[in-house]
Amino acid sequence: MTFGFAPASAAASMSAVSANRLLEPAEWAAAGIPLLRNPREVVSGLHARHHPRPATAVVAVLDPDDRLRASASFARRPAPADGWMFRNVLLAQLRRIIPHDLRRRTPVRTAVLLYCREGDARWTEEDGAWMWGLRDACTLHGLRCGAYITLTRDGWQVLGEGRGGRRPHSTSAPEPFATSEAPPPLPRTGGAASEILRRAAAAR
Repeated sequence: MTFGFAPASAAASMSAVSANRLLEPAEWAAAGIPLLRNPREVVSGLHARHHPRPATAVVAVLDPDDRLRASASFARRPAPADGWMFRNVLLAQLRRIIPHDLRRRTPVRTAVLLYCREGDARWTEEDGAWMWGLRDACTLHGLRCGAYITLTRDGWQVLGEGRGGRRPHSTSAPEPFATSEAPPPLPRTGGAASEILRRAAAAR
């Protein structure tokens, strides 16, 4: 038995395979990723729930009405960006938080990924690897592949859509969870004031 370095051709081949496990912005935009109805609401809700800091990923599953059904956050390990590794991590998280939909003919629920990182909002190869991983993990779990969102010091951005905002950002304090997701309070009814308003409206 002998030990040594892999031939240069083999190393180059492995490097090429790894490089292919990412998606360019144009590929992502052409993949037919469903648009979020209210991306600001989704981002604010996940930010309030998980308080992500740089190198933190948040994977979430939405129902057909874009309501949050399950989510999990985890720290990205210090290793080279690789879509295959990201796929495995995301798939493990999805299996932990929600049953698969592989028995359905067409996916009903959608998985989205929010990644908080250093740097600016421009696409990076790390983003491309996360995109590849999310798409593959969704296929293996019977989900639709949804939006990939970055959270940086510049704010948040849905890559491939051109939609984003300044808050929240990677260093902003999260809003109280109840404030970010609670519906507006219903108007009170009854009492003397309500009766006066009701009569005034009826007289118009």
